Amino acid sequence: MTLAGKPDVNLPGGAWESDLDYCPTLTPAGGRMLEKLRSHPAAPRYRNRSGNKLLAAEVAALRAYEQEVMEATIGWSAAAPPSWLADFLRTTYATVPYYRACGSPPARLADVAPVSRAELAHDIAAFVPDDADLSRMINFQTTGTTGHPLLIASHPLVAGRYLAFHKRALRRFGITLRHGAGQVGVMLLGHQRRCFTYVSVTPTMHESGLAKINLHPDDWRQPEDRARYLDAMAPELIAGDPISFAELLTLPMTHKPVALLSVSMMLLPGMRARLEQRFGCPVLDIYSLNEVGPVAVYDERAGGHVLLQHRLYVEILDADGRPMPDGVRGEITVTGGFNFCLPLVRYRTGDYAALAHGPDGPVLVGLAGRSPLRYRTVKGEWINNIDITHALKPLAIALFGVHQHGDGSVALRLAPGAMPLAGQARTLLAPFFGAIAVETLLAEDKIIQYTSDLREAAV
Repeated sequence: MTLAGKPDVNLPGGAWESDLDYCPTLTPAGGRMLEKLRSHPAAPRYRNRSGNKLLAAEVAALRAYEQEVMEATIGWSAAAPPSWLADFLRTTYATVPYYRACGSPPARLADVAPVSRAELAHDIAAFVPDDADLSRMINFQTTGTTGHPLLIASHPLVAGRYLAFHKRALRRFGITLRHGAGQVGVMLLGHQRRCFTYVSVTPTMHESGLAKINLHPDDWRQPEDRARYLDAMAPELIAGDPISFAELLTLPMTHKPVALLSVSMMLLPGMRARLEQRFGCPVLDIYSLNEVGPVAVYDERAGGHVLLQHRLYVEILDADGRPMPDGVRGEITVTGGFNFCLPLVRYRTGDYAALAHGPDGPVLVGLAGRSPLRYRTVKGEWINNIDITHALKPLAIALFGVHQHGDGSVALRLAPGAMPLAGQARTLLAPFFGAIAVETLLAEDKIIQYTSDLREAAV
């Protein structure tokens, strides 16, 4: 097979042509890896196509960026902000429409009015720099467990940079990823009734395999195939959230990865201990946001979540936007980041912690992020809160909450403007919960969307 797209005898020509659309630098070895992931007898039903979208020059740039990330030190404080911050503000105020409309960049970061998810959701284009290459941009929508649905502006290079920060996090625990050609490097897990699933390769790891799979039985020919497939592919690293890891614990899988990465939701200590005992490897709790990427990794020795990004400045603000002193709890607010399609200035994350400084650099102490939650259906089954988000997705509801009472009954909380959609919402949730109550939600901004009185709801 050649990069011009002529098929190799080992692969169907159509598959090769299509894979090149998603993985432009794909080699014959990489093509065989994709075929291995798809064609194994126990493979799941992959419902989507995706890939790294990286050009050759971008792969080289990613390797250089990874080295920069691994060698960087993070040692700023409120009294001595990072040296890159002033230039970042000047560039952002000159090139980003939202900030250009605010006038000249202020002399102090503290003089910038913080923004929240609401502003980004209202007009994400206003936060994209003028010089962003729209032809290479990736846009994806977050479902979110709280707050406003949000369209994120990104780029193949930005997506590729995640691995550098994951490697930095792994290094804290003495782990260096080594899988390359012919091996499966990363398996991403979900556990939802509907989940985006695909196969790809990682060019900076010599086209090691990458797959996003859904552990929900509906995506498999036989439920037993889940463990068979994971054992056959033997991924070096498995990433997921506490809900998908809870399902993983039920599978008779014998393969033991070098580490598990928990992302997107808070990982409780009890779950981490169960996973470490079951799989005999470190379980890293990564604090990560779609808007920002991997922010920090929990390290008990450091007393909290150690920051990972060398060009991300973190403040802790009170409700009025005032910086809190070290050790005092407030809202995590970030400036900078590695997504050049979405430079952020004093972005309120909606998560809370205190900030401390020590030999490990800045540390988020007592982080309270978004917690995973399960709901019990009328059939006695458990579903992911994201399944509820998907069920309500056809409706134009910007703000809602779902609460399950101790007796299993469910209340849907809607803002007054969404009340005309209550009947449709009831119909969409009826397959899960039967009849539900609808209550008026009185809130102006971010709420805790998913709550439950059931003790078993928290994973």
